[in-house]
Amino acid sequence: MIHVLLVFLFVAPPSSISQAYNQQINAWVRPLFEQNWRLFAPNPQSFNWQISARTRQTAPNGTTQVSGWIDLSAMDDSAVKHSVFPSHTAQNMLRQAWSAYLKTHGGDDQSRSERALMLQKYLRNVAADRVAAQRGGTFDSIQLRVITLPIAPPRPAAGERRPAAAAPARAETRYLPWWKVASHGTD
Repeated sequence: MIHVLLVFLFVAPPSSISQAYNQQINAWVRPLFEQNWRLFAPNPQSFNWQISARTRQTAPNGTTQVSGWIDLSAMDDSAVKHSVFPSHTAQNMLRQAWSAYLKTHGGDDQSRSERALMLQKYLRNVAADRVAAQRGGTFDSIQLRVITLPIAPPRPAAGERRPAAAAPARAETRYLPWWKVASHGTD
């Protein structure tokens, strides 16, 4: 009953009650139950993210072995393409985890709040679980590489004229730091 009330106050228009208890409502809803309307009216993307991961295993004698990059985005795309009924989760989990991480960390990969730290762990665990499912084996660290690819705007309809647009931005590559993981990325 309390859960339903708190979620209702979170998604309902602002009221004196929701404003008075805003901190408590956000503390309950935001970590796991955040609600939004993206399912019904998604924001169009102006770029694609190609998210890849590689792992590192340190042997007892101190030598390290680094794997090659595995394209997690391609794995998601393939799972959706070859499924008659693809799940919304399979299509969006990795992309949403990266989007949330990007909003809370900016360009310097520093966690400045508990929420940012939680989202970093979530992104790390999603990536580690996907790599472990694909490759098997054990590893003690994971690193992500995110290539941001701009999406060109749609062409104008026949007979329609648009002002000349600036040249699309180039692809950008970002390497995240190595993150320690427990066995197979679970924490």
